[in-house]
Amino acid sequence: MRIHPRAVDGLTALVATAVAGLLGAEAAAQGWPPFDPAAWALVALANLSLALRGRVPLGVFLFVHLCWIAYVALGHWPVVDTPAAMVALYTVAAARSARTAAACAGLLGGTWVYAGVVSHSDTMASVVGQAVGYPLVLWRFGQVARRSAELTVRLRAEQAERARREVAGERVRIARELHDVIAHHMAVITIQAGLARFVLDTDTRTARQALTTIGAAGGEALAELRRMLGLLRAEGAEGAAGTGGTPGTGETYGLREGGAATEPAPGLDRLEELVERVRAGGVRVGVRIRGTPRPLPPGVQLCVYRVIQEALTNVLKHAPGARADVELVYLPHEVTVSVTDDGGNRARTAGTGGHGLIGMRERAKLYDGTIAVGPRREGGFGVRLTLPTPPPEQAARRGGADTE
Repeated sequence: MRIHPRAVDGLTALVATAVAGLLGAEAAAQGWPPFDPAAWALVALANLSLALRGRVPLGVFLFVHLCWIAYVALGHWPVVDTPAAMVALYTVAAARSARTAAACAGLLGGTWVYAGVVSHSDTMASVVGQAVGYPLVLWRFGQVARRSAELTVRLRAEQAERARREVAGERVRIARELHDVIAHHMAVITIQAGLARFVLDTDTRTARQALTTIGAAGGEALAELRRMLGLLRAEGAEGAAGTGGTPGTGETYGLREGGAATEPAPGLDRLEELVERVRAGGVRVGVRIRGTPRPLPPGVQLCVYRVIQEALTNVLKHAPGARADVELVYLPHEVTVSVTDDGGNRARTAGTGGHGLIGMRERAKLYDGTIAVGPRREGGFGVRLTLPTPPPEQAARRGGADTE
């Protein structure tokens, strides 16, 4: 749970005021004059002003010391305001340059010595030692905190930039694969157009089927083209034009096919081949298909195949010896695939920020699907993808066209 910095400052001011009030009530018992209204007012102003230390650290520091000097000049116990002065110095040291913080440390030490002189302290050597030691320690701690904050901001910026590049790389790689899918549709259209032209005068039924196939393939090609252009536009809008594809974990283990333009995009017909490669790597994989299998658009098949591939690759990499299960479910208007593992012989170390998982999310978003990735309650890890698909009758017509 993150607490707002202003709330922290307000709480600090209240705590400091409460401590100062308790010390002020003990002043008479320590041999100092009891507090009068002026002393209470100066103590309250000095400590409550710490609520603004995050906005104007230097101004609060100077105000606290002004109240402290006036309070000491009235002959009251100097210890009461020292916590507020020390907190104010630490804040300046954590927020301002080393030179400014050093000057403020000198002012704190000088005020400390002034309080000892005005109160006629019998232990001036101890007072001087505290006036040097405490400001020096607070200055050092504040500078370390400032440096840590700067490094944290820089690290977050670098992480955000790296994440942006990874997403851009995945989008470029997905766009290249979509290019292959579109090329497949264009090949179907060209072949069917030639067939229609050849049989137009002799076989009207075949010509009509060819034209229907051309219409379906053209519609799918346009849809894939819109997706590809959407990816490239999103990449350009984020300033990532020209970024090369970022390889995922599957390439490391040789589970991904080469990206040659002449190779057809993999589909579910190559699922068994993929599973056999993973089994050869030492992972026990079970495959279950529920529902009535039907032809799916090539882009959807590619999305499902790549998600299964990445999930099994992660099992191979992060949970050697595990048992993995792949379940593919055909529903009337969607297809669902889940890949789960039992974690193997040791706790899985995979997080949710790898390149492959970024690719999974990008692919699911591209086809208006949903994906859930994370540890399972019963142990192990799970990936579940759901994609909308054409109705069975439309998919059947499209499947027949592809085979022709």
